[in-house]
Amino acid sequence: MSNQRKQIIINEITFWKQNKLLPEHYCDFLTTLYTEGEKQTEIQGKPSQSVIAQEKRKALAKYSIMPIIAIIFIILLFTMNAVWLVAIFTAVLAIGCLIGAFYVAKKNQMLSPLLHLTSALLLLAVTVQVCITYFPHNITVLYIALLGNCLLWFISGLALKIVYFTVSGVLGMLAIGIYFFL
Repeated sequence: MSNQRKQIIINEITFWKQNKLLPEHYCDFLTTLYTEGEKQTEIQGKPSQSVIAQEKRKALAKYSIMPIIAIIFIILLFTMNAVWLVAIFTAVLAIGCLIGAFYVAKKNQMLSPLLHLTSALLLLAVTVQVCITYFPHNITVLYIALLGNCLLWFISGLALKIVYFTVSGVLGMLAIGIYFFL
């Protein structure tokens, strides 16, 4: 058996032992069997693959709260009378999500789409709310702002090579153009 396979099996046995999925003496027996009686100092010092995966799941759960916060800010944005205050907080949250997405994308590629989408939706909500509040009788301003958001999504999709931003930008511009001219 290759060393890589042995290491994976030993890491799993260590994970089982740490989380008490098997009795300790079974884990010790299996570890001794797969290490062929060698000392386990370098093996025990190394974190288990399963433990690392579990830590990644915890980090994902921690960052998945961002869309919930974004939804709360969007609801506040459309229900509160202090539009500027909520709009500023929402814009800051959107920018924070976007900056966080770039830093997180380097470490964990599963979280970056979540933060990209959250920041895009927050920016869209702020844009719509500002247009509705300050230009209530001029629907053309809203269309232009929506086209600007779609253009931003399209450019971001091309620059960052994110397919769903590119597609949503193109589809959004088409839908707004068709609706505006028909």
